[in-house]
Amino acid sequence: MSEENSVEALLEEARLAAAMPPPAERFRLREAAGFSRAHIAATVGVGRSTIANWETGVSDPTPPARLPYLRILKGLAEIYPPPATAPDPVAALFTEEPAPAATAVPAAFTNLETLRSPDGRAIEGDPGPCVRCGVETTYQSTDGRPLHSGAMCRPSTTPPPAAPAAAPPASVPAPPSAAPAAATAPVPARVPTRPQRRSKSAERAEADLMGLIRGAVEQEAERAGGDEDAALKALIGRAIPDVMHLFNETRATARYEYTAYPALPDVLHKPSKKEPDQIWEARPAYNNPAYSMRAPERDVKVTALDVNAAYLSALKVWLPIGKLEHTTGSDGVGPKRSGVHLITPAPWTHPHLPDPLGDRDTPGALWITDATLRLLLRLSGPKWGLTEAPTVHESWTSGATENFLDALRKLLVAARSEAIEAGDVLTLEYVKAMYSKFVSTMGESVHNREMVRPDWMHNIHAQAFALHCGRAYKAHQAGLDVVALKHTDELHVIGDWRQVFTEGRGVSELKVKQGDAKTAGEYLIGKVGG
Repeated sequence: MSEENSVEALLEEARLAAAMPPPAERFRLREAAGFSRAHIAATVGVGRSTIANWETGVSDPTPPARLPYLRILKGLAEIYPPPATAPDPVAALFTEEPAPAATAVPAAFTNLETLRSPDGRAIEGDPGPCVRCGVETTYQSTDGRPLHSGAMCRPSTTPPPAAPAAAPPASVPAPPSAAPAAATAPVPARVPTRPQRRSKSAERAEADLMGLIRGAVEQEAERAGGDEDAALKALIGRAIPDVMHLFNETRATARYEYTAYPALPDVLHKPSKKEPDQIWEARPAYNNPAYSMRAPERDVKVTALDVNAAYLSALKVWLPIGKLEHTTGSDGVGPKRSGVHLITPAPWTHPHLPDPLGDRDTPGALWITDATLRLLLRLSGPKWGLTEAPTVHESWTSGATENFLDALRKLLVAARSEAIEAGDVLTLEYVKAMYSKFVSTMGESVHNREMVRPDWMHNIHAQAFALHCGRAYKAHQAGLDVVALKHTDELHVIGDWRQVFTEGRGVSELKVKQGDAKTAGEYLIGKVGG
């Protein structure tokens, strides 16, 4: 390129950059054209997550991708101007006239602060519309309302709706009725909110990621020349980097950098490569002592059941976000906190039901995950009343969210369902390898250097075991006899299990365990003393 052309290109970029549309307008223009983020990213030479950051205000375009991105925006603004009934901010952005100013944020929302952990990180919680801009966020204010972290709110021309006034206490007399309100102007037609537009974008993003999964399977099948075993071996070999890429893409607009993991307490560190850390995951290995595998005194038919995709369901779990803080007593226990806890459990006095702490030989205090503690607290509550609450001695916890892995979980659930419907065994096994290896390599693993969170790994494992114990308690409550509970996916019961559980191949649904043609998942046992 000549010097003159280089100078002109720089000047053109400077002119366009001076009139850079705000993030919300960048989003609108791409949506209007029907382009995916992946399509724009490939055109300007960046990653999809970078486009997501530019559209949400996390970052602004920078050279060398800025100039082609600005040219796309300018061209789209000419093709897709705003509705004629609305102000024309795009035209103003690409002319010398200033864009109309956004309505000021109401004073009631200007002094809110983001809830943060002691290390300064914003704490995520359940998603909801931000009280400042109305756009969905997982962050919250110190008073518990959804609130974007820092200055990340998108421009808004309308204030969020005011919170309803609290009802007066029953003991306080109600004030006299006010005079009838004056007639109000007709309510204008409802304009779609940003969360709805984000939903369409999310669908398109999921379609892009589903395309990556299909593409990987097609690529390895082609390389293997029709040898399905060789293709599956190759897919399993790439499962970890592939699922980490999918995870990164599903977290494209998130502000918590999981790779910047905090220092961990000694209880979460392995003393050596061959020794485990101190966390007990409560893995069940239960056989009902009332039943024996000896020659039956009378015929009792048992059905062995398999649970589908148990670890995939367990990705919906409360995970600690931020630096783990040490507390004593029950100070670290809370509905929106997670981590690990040192407890002394109450005795379990129900031999006909699996112990929620699993097959444990050593009595006394032990370190458990938040997922296991939540199960113990539920079982000690008024609904179940099966045990006493454990004594919590100390904890390592932080603020937590249940939705951190939810986008990845939903993507893999969709891919699994599609593979089952199509009878695609290769894709089904590939998806299984991705989510199982994703969980198993979260800790101190040589196979996954991108994520070192043994506390997350333990909580996900423990959540799978807790969900499995819950199935046994549900079966017992419905009148079935629980004969055995093993691993995360094997449940043996006596009785009509189809009246209690959904049969099928969907996530968390149950099916009869595969056996030979004679047993087909059913067998006979005898009841001791029966």
